[in-house]
Amino acid sequence: MATTQGGASLIEVLIAILLLSFGMLSLGAMVSYAVQMPKLSSYRATAVNLAASHIERMRANPDGFSNGGYDKASSFDASRSPLSVDPADTCAYPSCDFAALAAMDVAQSKVAARALLPAGGMFMLRDSHSGILSTTDGNLWIVWQEPDSPAALDPAASDNCPSEVTQAYASAKPRCLYVRFKL
Repeated sequence: MATTQGGASLIEVLIAILLLSFGMLSLGAMVSYAVQMPKLSSYRATAVNLAASHIERMRANPDGFSNGGYDKASSFDASRSPLSVDPADTCAYPSCDFAALAAMDVAQSKVAARALLPAGGMFMLRDSHSGILSTTDGNLWIVWQEPDSPAALDPAASDNCPSEVTQAYASAKPRCLYVRFKL
C-alpha cells in the first residue's frame, strides 16, 4: 500500500523563506526612504524660509537692489565649513548707507544658509531686459547638498539649479530651490 506524504518538502520551505526575505528587504528599503524624506523636506522648508528672508531684506533696501548691492556670485562651494560675517560687512547707524546695508544683508544671508543647510549657499541674478539690469525683478536660488544615501532624491533630476552652480560643482550634486521675485 502506498503512503501519502504529509507536510511540506524542503524545497517548498526554502522557496517560502526566499520570498519572505525579498519582502523583508523591500520593507527595509521603504523604511529607509520613509526615515530620510522628513529630513529632506525640512531642508526644502528651511530653504523656503531663507529665500523669503533674503527677499524681504532686498524689499527693505530697494536702492541697494537697484544699484547692484545684492548682485553677488554664488556662495555655494560644496564646503560644509561654517562662515562668519566679515566685520567690514556690518553697518550701524548713522554710517549705514544702502550699499553697506546690502553688503551686510548678503553676508548675513550667506552665513544663515551655511549654518542651516548642509553646504548651504545662495545665488541671485537680476533680470536683464535688452542688456539693462532690472531694478525690481530677480531670481534667487538657495543651494545645498543633500546627504548621500540610497533614499536621497537624485540631484541630477533637479532642474532648479542654475548652470553656474551645476557646471562648477558637478561632483557635489547640489539641490536648489528657485524663487522668482519682484520687489
